[in-house]
Amino acid sequence: MCGIIGVIGHLEAEKQVAQALKLLHERGKDGQSFTEISKNSYFGHTLHSIVGHVQQPLQGKGTLVANCEIYNWKELSEKYLLPAKNDAELLLGFLDKFGLEKIEELDGVFAFAYYNEGKVFIVRDILGIKPLWFSITTEHFSFASEMKVLDSLNYLHVQELNPRKMIVYDIETKTITEKQREFFHYLPELDIGKEDILNKTQKLLHKAIEKRIPGKKLGLLFSGGIDSTYIANYLKNEKYEFTCYTVALETDGVVPKDLVSAREVAAELDLDLKVITIKQEDIPSYLEKIVPLIEDSNVVKVGVALTFYLACEEAKKDGCKVLFSGLGSEEIFAGYDRHKKSSNINQECVSGLLKMYERDLYRDDVLTMANNLELRLPFLDKELVSYALKIPEQYKIVDEKTKMVLREIALSEGIPEVFALRKKVAAQYGSRIDNALGKLSKKNGLTKSAYLRQFYPQHNLKLGVLFSSGKDSTYAAYIMQQQNYSLSCLITLKSANKDSYMFHTPAIELASYQAEAMGLPIIFQDTEGKKEKELDDLIIALKKAKEEFQIEGVVTGAIFSTYQRNRIEKICDDLGLKIFSPLWHKPQEKEMEELLQLGFKFIFTAIAGDGLNKSFLGKEIDNDDLVKLKKINAKNGLHVGGEGGEMESFVTDCPLFKKKLVIEDFEKVMENSFTGRLKIKKISLVEK
Repeated sequence: MCGIIGVIGHLEAEKQVAQALKLLHERGKDGQSFTEISKNSYFGHTLHSIVGHVQQPLQGKGTLVANCEIYNWKELSEKYLLPAKNDAELLLGFLDKFGLEKIEELDGVFAFAYYNEGKVFIVRDILGIKPLWFSITTEHFSFASEMKVLDSLNYLHVQELNPRKMIVYDIETKTITEKQREFFHYLPELDIGKEDILNKTQKLLHKAIEKRIPGKKLGLLFSGGIDSTYIANYLKNEKYEFTCYTVALETDGVVPKDLVSAREVAAELDLDLKVITIKQEDIPSYLEKIVPLIEDSNVVKVGVALTFYLACEEAKKDGCKVLFSGLGSEEIFAGYDRHKKSSNINQECVSGLLKMYERDLYRDDVLTMANNLELRLPFLDKELVSYALKIPEQYKIVDEKTKMVLREIALSEGIPEVFALRKKVAAQYGSRIDNALGKLSKKNGLTKSAYLRQFYPQHNLKLGVLFSSGKDSTYAAYIMQQQNYSLSCLITLKSANKDSYMFHTPAIELASYQAEAMGLPIIFQDTEGKKEKELDDLIIALKKAKEEFQIEGVVTGAIFSTYQRNRIEKICDDLGLKIFSPLWHKPQEKEMEELLQLGFKFIFTAIAGDGLNKSFLGKEIDNDDLVKLKKINAKNGLHVGGEGGEMESFVTDCPLFKKKLVIEDFEKVMENSFTGRLKIKKISLVEK
């Protein structure tokens, strides 16, 4: 891995690039340099050498700075008669000859900037394993491997480049154009026998690991779970020298599960295992380093980051240059509970892969680079991912056991059943780090999110809320705010079709009162509500939110509607927006219980379900009503939270509201004994 930086069209571009290279020094201690590509425009590069010493920027017809590992560079060099001694030289020749035309032929991970004929191109690999951030103003364009670098140069509205987009900046006109890239597909499903699928997958797994093995000592993040065990077993069988690193909380009582598992597997497979333990009282000093480093105070991210960073520290001491991780296996082979609950497992896998660059990949990159290590992720190999997503889902989850494709291959390679079939435990839980964070937070009288915010006061991301006025979108917004994300605006679609496939319609015009109660601006967008066509209006609304409020992501209240979530995800990804659905697959009874415990006040504005009646309309829902809904569910199968369309809600008060809403006049309009709507005639805001 390396670090790249570019400042285009700034009077102090040279000075800024020099300053940025100092900030990026951990990403490459084997060399630093920069060059002028055009007037007041510079590219810079820091080098982290694994097998050779290739100083950038490189110059041919164009100029290149790249953070790359191109695994098929020799094949491409031969195929296109491009003289190259390494992957960076191949990339330069490739771009000189084809521009971005054949970019999908590159097999590997990369983030690069290329200048030619007055234009700057910035691109990263399709999953976003290598990081790249940028900022554009009316006068300047800049990019860097890390967000904090551009922040330190006082650039505003710094954005992470969506991996599915390639940006072209015209130096003369000071404008950008975007080129959209096609992502992985899960269709058509493989139509061959199971044994053939297992054999092919096994070959791809071996190839994915093999191509990433350096000529120098390597490390492996090791939990004793199937993912890291599989990699370890392969490396052991092929007689590579490597060390496994396991991190756990030091306790006098409960032994962390990951530590138990790692020791058992290491003993059985005769692995070189190093155990790194940390005391609870030492965690705050690590948080002071780690939370600003990953630029995020999300509880889950920080919990994983702690275990990751400690392992990296030890690997660095041991002289490792490369660290392997089993990240990605869960997404391609279906390893999470949400996969088990999904109506389309492979579609859920694709959804998870789309989010990995925000959720996992940037965090893991900066943690390894801070320790002068390069992270390699064989389960996110391009060819393996493409194939695995098309494996029939019945082979992935069998009798509630996840990742069965990988587990069966592991068994065939001699990994004992007790290890091959072991259930996954997330790193922050298996190490008991999350437990320690909980105790530290409680000791300080704070929630975990509030405790971690002390180490990184900035908001994680600016979000727009796809807001329906109901309980789900309001609760989703609340969850994200509690996790230190900034709510910038509400985005509400007003559909003329009360039976819209996408959007809530009862009392939707009253969302402006809720926006005022929250102290947030709201964007209203009208739509006729025609199926699929209404998505065009959603795009218009999201573009407005991005332009007016600089949102970086969108939060939705989606719980079980794959139809709605997939369309929103596709639109957001095309617009370069990150997507969050914190309620996804949350049990409806649990959600309702949490809402009432947290003090959410809401009414039903529409009902349509056997067992419901007029009395539910307009009444503030309480615990007694929840008991009634559960009984109706037991008798008639009614969805307690209304996911089947049995009821629509309207929030009158919640922890997000600075004022509360009072409904002063309404009318109940019934179509039959269990179907009706509430017409709110008068509403007001009052102090709480």
